[in-house]
Amino acid sequence: MKFKIITLGCKVNTYESNVMRDALLNNGYIETDSVADLYIINTCTVTNTSDNKSMKMIRSVRRQNENAIILVCGCMTQVIESYDNIDADIIIGNKYKGSIIPLIDEFKNNHKKIIKVTDIMNSEFESMILNNFNKTRAFVKIEDGCENYCSYCIIPYARGKVRSKEPSLVIEEINNLVKDGHKEVVLTGIHTGHYGADLKDYSFARLLKEIVKINGLERLRISSIEITELNDEVLEVLKNNKIIVSHLHVPLQSGSNEILKLMNRKYDKEYFINKIEEIRGIRPEISITTDIIVGFPGETEELFNETLHTVNKIKFSKIHVFPFSLRKGTKAEELPNHLDEVTKKDRVHKLMSRSKELEIEYMEKFIGMELTFIPEVIKDGILMGHTENYLGIKCEGNESDLHSIIKVKLEKIEYPNIICSKVTNV
Repeated sequence: MKFKIITLGCKVNTYESNVMRDALLNNGYIETDSVADLYIINTCTVTNTSDNKSMKMIRSVRRQNENAIILVCGCMTQVIESYDNIDADIIIGNKYKGSIIPLIDEFKNNHKKIIKVTDIMNSEFESMILNNFNKTRAFVKIEDGCENYCSYCIIPYARGKVRSKEPSLVIEEINNLVKDGHKEVVLTGIHTGHYGADLKDYSFARLLKEIVKINGLERLRISSIEITELNDEVLEVLKNNKIIVSHLHVPLQSGSNEILKLMNRKYDKEYFINKIEEIRGIRPEISITTDIIVGFPGETEELFNETLHTVNKIKFSKIHVFPFSLRKGTKAEELPNHLDEVTKKDRVHKLMSRSKELEIEYMEKFIGMELTFIPEVIKDGILMGHTENYLGIKCEGNESDLHSIIKVKLEKIEYPNIICSKVTNV
């Protein structure tokens, strides 16, 4: 039976889709890019637009093969009020993604629609292990759930409370990945830095201390972490262990204290700025990237300019910019003074332009220097990959260079990459 998995949304969804892919391949299913007999759609629900995109995708695959088995899972199915309009044969939420084979077998045997969506708020961590990564970068999901309840976000209701993977299982998974040849591991979750909040006498920092001891691990990357979770213990690990890369993605969301308060974020801009300065005191050339939402309800021109001022003070190396998008069921839906789309689009453009300037400014610091990178792909004799501080690299090379650590000299910017010459294999 041929299958196709369509993933919408975040890196956690991507990880979980790959776990489902592993299970299918190990049970004799054949992956295809064309018309399939089995479709799995892993949905996102972060905005109303995400829901619409998920529903459109379900209708599209049904048209491709009306006799196919369609399994729909993920955040949308976890929080949607009714399943009546979902034309699928199997519907699960954010649990049972690691147990899809028995559900598919059940449907194949009796051809009766299956709806298996449980209360995610009282669920335990669903442990998953993934092996089928390329040899460069492997994602390891260590945590699920979020309890921040930002006013714009539905994810706490779609993913439930913080649930941590057992530390021994995390270490075992990373050990196996390193033995299989992986150079870099990325820790991911819905609220990654809150790992351990549900465990007795265990913390995210303690997990980091255990991981950096793993023999053969070259790079450890954190997918995203909140500024409030970069506490003294975490910064101490960052200071003393070069295996943890010089790149942190820390969501700011707004550079205005008034908007941060409306968003129900857990810090103000002064706290954020001071913490970034503290981090740069430990790692002066670290790459700090961020997320910012523009056009949040109540964001005046003055408050947007405050965000621009904050951005200029912090000097991020890259900003992921998002226009505020309404999500039904969130506190932000009830706020007054929603902005029009034209204003939001204009602010996105302004902030993205500034992001590009800051990105180039950060790149320029490293021209003429020698750094290492791991080639991820090769095209027409050009290797492409990233340095530990996540600079995009292009360099002449061969297939044999892939997934190795290579020292290069950074020569010129060809945005969004840096052109380099190879020095040596490390």
